[in-house]
Amino acid sequence: MQKRRLGRSDLMVAPLGLGGNVFGWSADEKTSFAVLDAFVAAGFNLIDTADVYSRWKPGNEGGESEAIIGKWMKARGNRSSVIVTTKVGSEMGPGKKGLSSRYILSAVEASLKRLQSDYIDLYLSHWEDPEADMEDTLGAYADLVKQGKVRVIGNSNHSALTMRDALAISARHHWPRFENLQTHYNLYDRSGYEAELEGFCAENEIGVTSYFSLAKGFLSGKYRKPADFAKSAARGDEMGNYLNERGLRILSALDAVAKARNATPAQVAIAWLIARPGLVAPIASATGIEQLGDLIKATELELTAVEVKQLTEASAS
Repeated sequence: MQKRRLGRSDLMVAPLGLGGNVFGWSADEKTSFAVLDAFVAAGFNLIDTADVYSRWKPGNEGGESEAIIGKWMKARGNRSSVIVTTKVGSEMGPGKKGLSSRYILSAVEASLKRLQSDYIDLYLSHWEDPEADMEDTLGAYADLVKQGKVRVIGNSNHSALTMRDALAISARHHWPRFENLQTHYNLYDRSGYEAELEGFCAENEIGVTSYFSLAKGFLSGKYRKPADFAKSAARGDEMGNYLNERGLRILSALDAVAKARNATPAQVAIAWLIARPGLVAPIASATGIEQLGDLIKATELELTAVEVKQLTEASAS
């Protein structure tokens, strides 16, 4: 499998990342281990999580996903063969959030402990923090890279303007720079990324990864009428945002390509992202082996230029 370079870094990743947001939420530890085993057995290496996953589940405190991944890596003895992304900044409790250097240096130690690792491959600012000074934030990251606790840094959900400022600060101080933008992007949700971020990242050689790559499950094709929302307790309530004229037009195009290629709509939707210039790897989660298998097959589906155009035009706003 041909791996792709993430930005200008030395991280080489397979063209599909595994989302760890479901670990400790809709996938228990046993299921999570099975999914992780199957993922790496198929030749993939990028595992994405965050310290806040999955704090939203009643009874959870946050860090459950990191802890499961850490326990799995220790059990399998495979730390050096996987690339782990985690994030900092989301609220983990009263006074425990943001991107100040003081908080980052505390939060990273907690993440390392849960991951049972001496280092994090890719450490991301989860959200912009208007109360934090970017120079302070990047200085903390520079210290962590120097100490060997973090290999590469990046961000999630930052604007082009914020990233431009960050790149300038990093260049001025000769600090590590953002090599990755993780952004909300899929065949339905396109405008937020394509309007400005896509061109900016291409110009500055920042590798892009996408989350909600299947529009929270809508692009799998299993939500085609309001009655289908009951199929998912976790995501069903959000499908009303997608089930409209444009959404149905996108599903129709996915169905057409899927039928012609003996594939599924989910596979075609992921394949469209993989074919997108500048996008290093879509990130998608799986709550079971069957669902993961569907995602893996997407990486074997090379869409033609005609098919890409068909899907792109059908999903135009």
